[in-house]
Amino acid sequence: MDKPKNNYVPRLLVKYQQEVIPALRKQFNYSTVMQVPRLKKIVLNMGVGDAVLDPKFLEAAVADMTAISGQKVVVTKAKKSISNFKIREGMAIGCSVTLRRRHMYEFLDRFANIAVPRIRDFRGLEDRGFDGRGSFTIGVKEHIIFPEINYDKVLKIRGLNVTFVTSARKDEEAYALLKELGLSFKRREKAAA
Repeated sequence: MDKPKNNYVPRLLVKYQQEVIPALRKQFNYSTVMQVPRLKKIVLNMGVGDAVLDPKFLEAAVADMTAISGQKVVVTKAKKSISNFKIREGMAIGCSVTLRRRHMYEFLDRFANIAVPRIRDFRGLEDRGFDGRGSFTIGVKEHIIFPEINYDKVLKIRGLNVTFVTSARKDEEAYALLKELGLSFKRREKAAA
């Protein structure tokens, strides 16, 4: 098996191994390191309904998403026809990308430290996005919060969904993991079920 060409390790991965794992083991009384939740993948989705009228919008969205993620983007197609929206089965209506390993930690670092603080009137992320099985989804209203986007070349400001998939079994564990990794949440009123 070939070794990677460079020995670069993302800053957030080092933080996870050296600080987050001991903190979560202490907080949840895990008996082994393997019980500590970890980040599995980050999925970015962007819907482009305007692509039905003009394919240029989809090309621009794919270019923006590629710049944001640093990875090749998959164009998503409609699963069924919806006559009210003039959508036919198989039409390209969005784009998606899944980040894993190094790319995932690099994106999370940029997202938590650069992009999220640029959200207008930001006071912390809402914790309503947990799904009960350890995953967290946040909707970003403006994709221009990412520093990779050139404002002058943006055809239209779009929103996108960012989903953090963790190995946590409960929302409390996923919340603690994401908070330790640098995401800032609003104060929790009550613990999630």
